[in-house]
Amino acid sequence: MLEISNNWQDYECIATGDKEKLERWGNIILNRPDPQIIWPKENKQLWNKMDAHYIRSNLGGGHWEYIKKIPENWTIKYKKLTFKVSPTNFKHTGIFPEQATNWDYIMDKIKSYKNNHNEMRVLNLFAYTGCATMAASIAGATEVVHVDASKGMIEWAKENMHLSHLENNKIRFIVDDVIKFLEKEKRRGRTYHAIIMDPPSFGHGPNKEVWKLEENIQQLLLKSKEILDKDFSFLLINSYTTGLSSISLNNILSLIFKNNKIITGEIGLPVTENKLILPCGIYGKITKN
Repeated sequence: MLEISNNWQDYECIATGDKEKLERWGNIILNRPDPQIIWPKENKQLWNKMDAHYIRSNLGGGHWEYIKKIPENWTIKYKKLTFKVSPTNFKHTGIFPEQATNWDYIMDKIKSYKNNHNEMRVLNLFAYTGCATMAASIAGATEVVHVDASKGMIEWAKENMHLSHLENNKIRFIVDDVIKFLEKEKRRGRTYHAIIMDPPSFGHGPNKEVWKLEENIQQLLLKSKEILDKDFSFLLINSYTTGLSSISLNNILSLIFKNNKIITGEIGLPVTENKLILPCGIYGKITKN
């Protein structure tokens, strides 16, 4: 099933082509690379509107080339949430806008669950700058636990918490290796009514632990299942890993979460110029039958 993030006002994918995407972030237009864009550019005049262009190096990494002077960071809104945007050395901006469809899902599920329950504990793993954390908190989760191995991303997430005026809500920020954290929570007897995860293809924990999705996804899902509350609402997993299809994800989820409802598919962004859909990864949702 294809899910499209089409409820944005402050973000727009204007055009795509030749392994690049032209995006509007508020009133600032960025040009960033995307290897999945194998089709050609159509209206090349549109690309003259860019304020900054990320140039990828043949040696790896890259740099921003600024056509116009833009702020070091600025904010954009999604519904009642406010997030900081800042072009990083790794081409990212701190927000993955295609995830808005997942934020909508998170908010809807939490609001529905809270209609019949007093408490809802949510765990966000590989939580990055906390957009999903804030979506869960603003929707009424009684506690959100935000886990990421990067101290810098944790600090960015705290900024997003303040920008969205959620500092009085119960949000716990934890710098830890995700697998180790799950093992600790199991020993503590802690459970969660919802688990969100966005594991990277490859990475390192705070103590240089090596993470490879293809090798660690089974362990991640099994350990998550151990702390999923018996009266849980959902588990949501997102992945950008090239080569991992939604069918592959459905297969492993079906074997680990037997007797539960499983939906998998792709996530995409609408392209304003020609109504194409930009593919942006896959997702899996587990709920009770």
